Amino acid sequence: MSIEKVARLAGVSTATVSRVLNGYEGVRPATRDRVLAAIAACQYQPNLLARQLRTSKSRMLLVLVSNIINPFCSRVVSGIEAEAEAHGYHILLCNSDSQTQRESAYLTLLSGKVVDGVITMDAISNLPGLRQMIGDSPWVQCAEGHADFAGSSVTIDNLQSAREAIFHLAQRGRQRIALINGDPRYLYAQQRELGYRSALAELNLSWSGVEYANEVECEAGYAAMERLLARDQQPDAIFAVSDVLAVGAIHCARQHQLHVPTDIAVLGFDGLPWSAMLSPPLSTLEQPMYQLGVRSVQLLLQRISHPRSPLVHEQLPCKLVARASS
Repeated sequence: MSIEKVARLAGVSTATVSRVLNGYEGVRPATRDRVLAAIAACQYQPNLLARQLRTSKSRMLLVLVSNIINPFCSRVVSGIEAEAEAHGYHILLCNSDSQTQRESAYLTLLSGKVVDGVITMDAISNLPGLRQMIGDSPWVQCAEGHADFAGSSVTIDNLQSAREAIFHLAQRGRQRIALINGDPRYLYAQQRELGYRSALAELNLSWSGVEYANEVECEAGYAAMERLLARDQQPDAIFAVSDVLAVGAIHCARQHQLHVPTDIAVLGFDGLPWSAMLSPPLSTLEQPMYQLGVRSVQLLLQRISHPRSPLVHEQLPCKLVARASS
């Protein structure tokens, strides 16, 4: 099926079909919908290679995630994909597992012009190596980033969010608040621990306990909770840096015949959709996961269109959602 036949079916010019395919602005929504319906009906497949040679753009974005199994990453990627498609782009999703060799292989797509830019969700400790591989290509770091990062970034205020969590638990009478943290190579883990310790100091709470989960999985949260409960003095509240880790902590507490929240309160992080469906419903710090993905694409397309535009470092709002677990 040719572009001319798509145009005839939609009742528009081939130029209009081309503008829709390339994500250009200025096409009325009703016209765009008619063209997209015609494309679907005809099962039209544009010649991407020919378009790339003609425009020097692939209309493809590389998305490197460290762990696609993590539901936080999945929600962010859904925002990335939706916003990319809204602008006529497609994404190439690569699960790097933070392995340098794998990332290097994927990033050769930049030099080969197979993709126009890259969004990464990697640990802050890996960024210098990525910078060397990515060079001057358009790049946005999502969910990890700071003002000294040599690329645009979008994240949240992890330190202040963690402080808010501790103040919330302390206001409910908790005196021995523990932290189940993630991989300290990640900036979010470093910042949330700083916020945790800062709030404890401000509240004059002398008891502290920090355990690290090797993966963002329920089993890792369970194991971290086991170590906390093995202490001579057990915590009466848990702040977990992921809802997934919080689920593991709650399961472990129940195995030890502890009631949540009477014996021990639990507060998670992320605001995953199912957190409200748990028993008890999980208190959590709700991240704008989908919007993080959307904004990452917007910043990346800005860099692609205007390579010399200033770098942007944004923090999106995060809110505490108090439920029965705390």
